[in-house]
Amino acid sequence: MASWVLSECGLKPLPCVYPRIRNGLVSNSTLPSKVRPLPKLLPLRTCKSHYLGCSFRLSGGLRRDSGALNVSAPLRVTPAGEEDEKRRRDTGVKDGGEFDPGSPPPFRLADVRAAIPKHCWVKDPWRSMSYVMRDIVVVFGLAAVAVYLNNWALWPLYWIAQGTMFWALFVLGHDCGHGSFSNNPNLNSVVGHLLHSSILVPYHGWRISHRTHHQNHGHVENDESWHPLSEKIYKSLDNATRTLRFTLPFPMLAYPIYLWGRSPGKKGSHFHPSSDLFVPSERKDVITSTACWTAMVALLGYLSFAMGPVQMLKLYFIPYWIFVMWLDLVTYMHHHGHEEKLPWYRGKEWSYLRGGLTTLDRDYGIIDNIHHDIGTHVIHHLFPQIPHYHLIEATEAAKPVLGKYYREPQKSGPLPFHLLGALIRSMKRDHYVSDAGDVGYWNLCDPYKFINDKRPHILRQEQGPPEERFLFYWPKNAFNIFSYRNSLKAQTDSAKNIFKNS
Repeated sequence: MASWVLSECGLKPLPCVYPRIRNGLVSNSTLPSKVRPLPKLLPLRTCKSHYLGCSFRLSGGLRRDSGALNVSAPLRVTPAGEEDEKRRRDTGVKDGGEFDPGSPPPFRLADVRAAIPKHCWVKDPWRSMSYVMRDIVVVFGLAAVAVYLNNWALWPLYWIAQGTMFWALFVLGHDCGHGSFSNNPNLNSVVGHLLHSSILVPYHGWRISHRTHHQNHGHVENDESWHPLSEKIYKSLDNATRTLRFTLPFPMLAYPIYLWGRSPGKKGSHFHPSSDLFVPSERKDVITSTACWTAMVALLGYLSFAMGPVQMLKLYFIPYWIFVMWLDLVTYMHHHGHEEKLPWYRGKEWSYLRGGLTTLDRDYGIIDNIHHDIGTHVIHHLFPQIPHYHLIEATEAAKPVLGKYYREPQKSGPLPFHLLGALIRSMKRDHYVSDAGDVGYWNLCDPYKFINDKRPHILRQEQGPPEERFLFYWPKNAFNIFSYRNSLKAQTDSAKNIFKNS
């Protein structure tokens, strides 16, 4: 009977008691010093075998002395599943063998660093400058050819090509901001200002906020760019803001607005020295960059007066907006749009390593060489001081350490059209994360427009297989699109269809 009771509580039955039992109980003083006391068990009325937290394993035992008890005593009671939980946290594998991307990795940042060859950390300023000269020659060459031919059939090709080259200039200035351009801070600052000011980016203002992004990557509240909105902030947005943030093409034109006002829920400007983005010691740098930006605006105004506004529109301003779309697309897709839902962290669950591992590499086809392999993004986020021309080799060397925490990018054709589908799906689904918990995932939002805008109160995405992650909660007075199917199974089937078709 006792054996049956223990079995029902998830406990293994005690072995048979040997004969020669002597009177008296074994006191705590007779137990070894390292013995842990038996934890308090749940009441039998709530202790069923299917309660995970109530399953224990008995281990250890007393050494058999003459006339002493010789039973398997509960010297150390280990909750069943503790070893499985340890294995999951150490390897990132869930029960059933499924990889859990939100689990702490079994390696350290130092392990990844040690796997990267030493020469990948070497910065060659001459090589870096050669890329600058190459891009500048191409930019002026494209402009000269466009002006010489002046054919409306060719202008769209020029706009795309020149906008892509503006984006390439930004990436080289981005290297200057990280210090991966050279070991000379003055050279980095001069080149960074020239490149970024030419495309209307305040160099130091951007550099400081981008540093904040890297230092807090993957953090729900503290990340700086393209971080998820919290559920509270998302629900406080007006319809116009939601449309501009989540309806294409508006998010791909957001960068100039971000420079002036940052993301929803954050305050400050990249141009103002007293912004929340900066500390007092950085104000002079911000003033310098804002002055350079202002000088470029004045130059563009002068050229528009001298050459005509239409000519400047064709030569500069349309390519500028192509550059903005490149910047927003690339930076967004490095943190969103993967077919596997990736975690965002807050509180004690966040670490620099875990946050960096949520970033994604992307394949851009022939554009990879043009924009200086910025698609090789995971290693760049973990070690931004590595020059861009060593990122591919460093990534290949680190893959054996990263294991499943590195996600191979989908191979691109000559042009990365495959990313458009991932972008559209992500804009439909990835809107906010829950306010609760230190490990969060994107919540699926508004897959359909309901009659009179009567939508589910919560359409929440939970952990588990993708087709089983949807729970529906409907307002009492709302039009229920599933009203003709009242069973839980019907709602689950509908959720599967939404997932497949979204």
